[in-house]
Amino acid sequence: MIPLGIKTILGFSAIGLTFIGYFPYFRDIFKGKTRPHVFSWLIWAIVTGLIFALQITKGAGVGAYVTLAVSLISFTIFLLGLKNGARDIQKVDVLFLALAILSIPLWLVVDQPVLSMILLSSIDMLGFIPTILKSWNDPYSETLAFYFITTFRHTISVLALVEYNPVTALFPITWVLANGGFAVMLILRRKAVQAASLTNSARS
Repeated sequence: MIPLGIKTILGFSAIGLTFIGYFPYFRDIFKGKTRPHVFSWLIWAIVTGLIFALQITKGAGVGAYVTLAVSLISFTIFLLGLKNGARDIQKVDVLFLALAILSIPLWLVVDQPVLSMILLSSIDMLGFIPTILKSWNDPYSETLAFYFITTFRHTISVLALVEYNPVTALFPITWVLANGGFAVMLILRRKAVQAASLTNSARS
């Protein structure tokens, strides 16, 4: 059992890592290197704020503060994305945005916190799909280091939770897996793009 004092340190460390992790992301946005998908970041801003509220009601304590920080930062990236984000919006992106937005009110009528958290975490994952599709075609449009730092940060936030239950732990654990998997995908896709580029150069 991790002492409460250590959990407090871990919680604030996770918040610090949140801002450290987002620094290269913001830097790359302003450089035009990273092009966030506005649909993803809008969904994450809204849903993450709701998840923070649920975590607090179930005793997550300082371990949930990183969720609030992510919600506020996500909304900021959404606003930046309106000007500097990806422009190749596909019909499938609109579909997933609509599904996510229409699903959000469902958690209000679900009178079970665990089911609400499962629903909200699932909606959050729906929000990831437009970014995954965009990055599959253009793996250099996202900041790789950001996703590795985010994976580590969510791992720390799990350790910082005061109470462990599905409501407090599901969201950070889901994002440990999602960010880690996405980072691996970016690496593999970048290698594939480089290999294809070398092959095309050799042919010409």
